[in-house]
Amino acid sequence: MAEHTFHLKADWPGGRNNVGQIDAGNLKTKISIPHEMDGPGEGTNPDEMLLGAAATCYIITLAAMIERADLPLHEMDMESEGIVDVTNGVFTYKKIIHKPTVSLQAHATDKDLDKLRKLAEKAETSCMISRAIKGNVELELQPSLTIQKD
Repeated sequence: MAEHTFHLKADWPGGRNNVGQIDAGNLKTKISIPHEMDGPGEGTNPDEMLLGAAATCYIITLAAMIERADLPLHEMDMESEGIVDVTNGVFTYKKIIHKPTVSLQAHATDKDLDKLRKLAEKAETSCMISRAIKGNVELELQPSLTIQKD
């Protein structure tokens, strides 16, 4: 069994509406409460970071699966949306929606496209971030999967 350890250092000057700093190696940025939640909106925030973790984990997992399946990838991108519910002053991360757009090369077959559909769904359940938040945050997939036209 292998374990990987990741580290993050956070500096916070105190108070709800201040601006702090995080350093997680390759991720160095200011942090604060977003404007939508009546904060200063400087740098990033936990809501964006959770969405970013879920989205990057999903798309990297899907890319690896496409590569392992030897599917003829033409291009791939994705948009993701995070929905936070506020009820009685309590903030709850309710849902993450991934909207991957994946196009296979023109010579791909319908069988390749069917395999891509299965991989798009499997990537959501295989990603470690999706597994970590399962049962707490609803995950929805809205893929657009096509074969490139000549």
